[in-house]
Amino acid sequence: MAIVAMACGQSVNTQMGARQMAMAGASATLSDEWALFNNVAGLTQQKQSCGFAYEASPLVKGANRMAAHLQLPFRSFTTGIGFFRFGDAIYNEQFISVGIANRIGITSLGAKVNFNQYRADGFGVLSAVSIDIGGITQFTPELRVAAHITNITQSSLSNGSGERIPTRMVLGVGFQFTKKITATTEVEKDLDYPLTWRTGFEYDVYKKLFFRTGYQLHPNSLYFGLGGKRKRLSIDYALRHHFLLGISHQASATFQLIRSATP
Repeated sequence: MAIVAMACGQSVNTQMGARQMAMAGASATLSDEWALFNNVAGLTQQKQSCGFAYEASPLVKGANRMAAHLQLPFRSFTTGIGFFRFGDAIYNEQFISVGIANRIGITSLGAKVNFNQYRADGFGVLSAVSIDIGGITQFTPELRVAAHITNITQSSLSNGSGERIPTRMVLGVGFQFTKKITATTEVEKDLDYPLTWRTGFEYDVYKKLFFRTGYQLHPNSLYFGLGGKRKRLSIDYALRHHFLLGISHQASATFQLIRSATP
């Protein structure tokens, strides 16, 4: 007797930044230095900065991720360039992303181009170019609504097979309950997979020392994290407990290249 099953290839999720991970990846409404890897519209009005992040999954060999970014304001725009890598010598995915964002009234809009490369030992290298877009609208000081689409071009791999890299659509809502408490929730739909829901919370415990937590459904995961800001340096840590794949850790750091005019 034979059993036949179909399997679909899936590119790894490129969301990065320990702040976002600690909030279950519910990052569509967040505007910070890691927006290039999440919702590019969040780059708007960010300062000149650079950053690095690394994620380790001890129980899943070859599944570590890393990313680095540099962002530069230019007049009313903010531009960013970033590098992302997943995997090991046997299989890896690498991306270079270039993005730009601007604020028009109460809405921030952004777009980025991704140069994607996939390498499997013994199977050569495949590549694709994709485009992501996003937007964030600040309806009130307390309420934000955001949306972004990954690979809106539905780009295919360079081998002529017609196999597309994933297209994901995200809709999120963010609430600023008080000056110290932020909450964000969102749903994500991959064209080939079921709906995912995630919610995260951030609490400013004391003078820019943050505690964060979140939960994700499909796949089910719990998240926790801490973060701190000191002058121009921000350091964040996140822990994820996946009910099948165990625990993962991510740490990220960002540094403002130019001192702020105000404290």
